[in-house]
Amino acid sequence: MQQFNYDQEHTEADWEMQSQRDRKKAHRRGVIKGIFGTLFVCIVLMIVVTGIIDRRMEKTTVAVQVTEDGRQRIEKQTYETLLDADTVQKINLLAATIQSNYYEDIDREDLENGLYQGLFNALDIYSTYYTAEEYTELYSMEIEGNYCGIGATLTQDMTTMIVEVVSVQKDSPAERAGIQEGDLLVRVDEYDATAMELSEFVTHLRGEPGTSVTVEVYRESDEAYHTFDIVRESLEVHSVEAELLENGVGYISISEFIGTTAQHFETAIDDLEAQGMTSLIIDLRDNPGGLLSSVADCLDRVLPECLLTYTEDKYGNRSELRADDAESLDIPMVVLINENSASASEIFSAAVQDYNVATLLGTTTYGKGIVQGMQEMSDGSAIKMTTSKYYTPNGVCIHEIGVTPDVELKYEYLGAEGTTYEYQYDNQIQEAMKLLRTTN
Repeated sequence: MQQFNYDQEHTEADWEMQSQRDRKKAHRRGVIKGIFGTLFVCIVLMIVVTGIIDRRMEKTTVAVQVTEDGRQRIEKQTYETLLDADTVQKINLLAATIQSNYYEDIDREDLENGLYQGLFNALDIYSTYYTAEEYTELYSMEIEGNYCGIGATLTQDMTTMIVEVVSVQKDSPAERAGIQEGDLLVRVDEYDATAMELSEFVTHLRGEPGTSVTVEVYRESDEAYHTFDIVRESLEVHSVEAELLENGVGYISISEFIGTTAQHFETAIDDLEAQGMTSLIIDLRDNPGGLLSSVADCLDRVLPECLLTYTEDKYGNRSELRADDAESLDIPMVVLINENSASASEIFSAAVQDYNVATLLGTTTYGKGIVQGMQEMSDGSAIKMTTSKYYTPNGVCIHEIGVTPDVELKYEYLGAEGTTYEYQYDNQIQEAMKLLRTTN
């Protein structure tokens, strides 16, 4: 590193250079003073103009559903309008300051979307705002099971915000690039993985087919960082995987509950029954949840007519989800769960536990007992907002508590380190097979 000795003698050229620098500094100070002087005048004018705007609608009326004596009715309720003249004045002042002083040009639409998102940042980590483009992409993935990305399923620790790869789709860009299960995502392009909630972070992994994304991961097995340039592809979400294990034991893994999950789950059961399945392991480990309607349809195939779960909002409105026919799965079952099993996967686990039709094996689940509702706006954008708590059939809200397994067993892979995964070395699957042998 170059060092400077301020005690050295200055030459004439040194002083001339110093003089030129001093003149340039003075000029810059004058320009900066001019800019901020102009900015100050603009802000004062804006404040004056905004200050004389009439305070239009200071209250907003909305229709809400309320419950009274077990009956529901629609009632109008009035709330103080958020964007009164003072709030508009401050927003415009902040926006003008950003546009004048931020080191790069920023698009007006980005500022507007930031305002909308900011409202939901004041709520919880699950509530968010989607632009029209983001909502279209989300709908395509969660409802239709299609998306454009790299083919990795992620989970996030909500305490540390660390994002981990829990599975890699076969023959996907992620697999071909070398992404591995257990990799910890550090960043995607310039976006830090721990700086945002998972639903926002994954939007940066997705994009147009043929476009490239740079993914940096930390791999604990070799204690090293790895960077991959991956080309996005159009992919179908495979949320259900199934196979027949030894001794007639069926195995179904559900990675998440999306719009196509229930149909694939039922097909998997039918296929396994045709192969002679006599007992079943349902794997919900690392399943972050998904659609309430999807998990209800899956449970409807397993349980006879019964209450599956119910939700209650802050007004006391109760909404029930029920299995609506007598069809059920009358064979011994074990459901695998862990600390990353959340939301819809907890609804599934709690229901089969409450009705004593399956043994839960693993570790206590995440504990997300709240439900988000999605609402599309007139301009194509959408909001996802926490609207209610959900309860197990026995009336328990598991929020921040989780579902406790009947048999507690931490995961351990018994195979040689660095070898390809095989279920024979999965201690939880092996214990589940032991339990099923004793009940057959």
